[in-house]
Amino acid sequence: MTTVPALGPDHHRSPTPTAAAVRPILVLLLASGATFLGMLDATVVNVAFPDLRDSFPRIAISQLSWVITAYAVVFAALLAAAGRLADVLGRQRLFLMSVLGFALTSMAAGAAPGAGWLIAARAVQGATAAGMIPAALGLLLVNTPPAKRAAALGIWGAAGAMAAAVGPSLGGLLVEGLSWRSIFLINVPFGLVICYGVLRRLPADAPSGRQLPDPVGIVSLVLAIGSPVMGLSQGSDWGWTSPEVLGLFAAGLTFGVVVWLRSRSHPAPAIERDLWHSRVFTAANVTSALFGAAMYAWLLAGPLYLASIWHYSVLRSGLGVTPGAFLAALGAVLVGRRVPLKRQWTAVLFGTALFGATCTWMALALHASPSYTAVWLPTGLLGGLAIGCVLTGLTSIGSTAVPPLRFAAGSGVLMTSRQVGGALGVAGMAVILASDGLASPDGFLTVFVLCATVAVLAAGSSFALRHRS
Repeated sequence: MTTVPALGPDHHRSPTPTAAAVRPILVLLLASGATFLGMLDATVVNVAFPDLRDSFPRIAISQLSWVITAYAVVFAALLAAAGRLADVLGRQRLFLMSVLGFALTSMAAGAAPGAGWLIAARAVQGATAAGMIPAALGLLLVNTPPAKRAAALGIWGAAGAMAAAVGPSLGGLLVEGLSWRSIFLINVPFGLVICYGVLRRLPADAPSGRQLPDPVGIVSLVLAIGSPVMGLSQGSDWGWTSPEVLGLFAAGLTFGVVVWLRSRSHPAPAIERDLWHSRVFTAANVTSALFGAAMYAWLLAGPLYLASIWHYSVLRSGLGVTPGAFLAALGAVLVGRRVPLKRQWTAVLFGTALFGATCTWMALALHASPSYTAVWLPTGLLGGLAIGCVLTGLTSIGSTAVPPLRFAAGSGVLMTSRQVGGALGVAGMAVILASDGLASPDGFLTVFVLCATVAVLAAGSSFALRHRS
């Protein structure tokens, strides 16, 4: 297994001196619960999109899509730094602070009086989720015996995969029965329960003593990701050659260079370059970004297609995409429990190829007339299975390509790659649908072709995951 040498004075320090006193099953439950909430909010808004348009009719689709994109961009930009912050402050402390912050920002989003407030609340909510998930994974990895680590990762991955897939159905139930505000407010009681469990059962772990991440680099990273995503989402409205759009793309490139340069000189960079010395870790991140773009665009396009083309209700649209959630969880558990680590690259290859084939089938077989049993149900099941296999395989490979003291930082970078890809995928989907409109199936079919193409690229990059020393 390829690893990166641990750096700094904490090289010989125990990852967590209280690990022996903690029950691994409890850590697994708390980590999986928090991860479920964080990943749920990446997709639960999808099915509420038509209801949001009714609440804010004067907002263009490209602008309203930032209710989803703002969460994804901030989440992606802060994940890597949050992984290091978990190592610096202590995983338990950051986990508790982040879960509490997630509950409070969910309350703010649910009470939003306007679209601007909602987008701002979603951005801050993404920041709290960025601290929550790497800390959860770090706690899980250091408190689980090595022999059981793959199985625990499989269950943890199943929670994330289930959340991503079940989000639309749960959102449909809440929106149909209450309103779109309920999809945010439901996080509050669950977040408080997790906080109670952490306070009562998880002792604080010792901080590593490493330096806090570079604040200039973090802000630059947010702008490096957010600027081109905004340029992509607004290009059809402002004009692709307008000074505003070209300026956003140029700003993204400029801030990206700033991040890269500071990562060479700052002792605690926003992106830790030495992690990328691992060939497997680099390949996992490339594959994660590509698959994230295809997956998140597909997850959003599905409920929109059912509501806009087949005229399903919000609840029926949500339930229509639910079956894939169960296959996603099944795929995640099977890969985690049954596939040896050295063979998990084959699970990633299988999943990305299957996802590409599924999207191709949808692009060729879907029409304006409903064909749920013949086309939608089987493609949804296969797509869910593919998501479960890929996410768990990539998490296992990417996380174990770094040493234990770098688990949180490594997992944060890996999730950053996935979320960056997802933000770009959603922005690209918004451009296509804004151009073709929601009333015609042509735009959706183009989105599915795009998803298939990117998934095939992810399958190609997954071959590099097999080179393990």
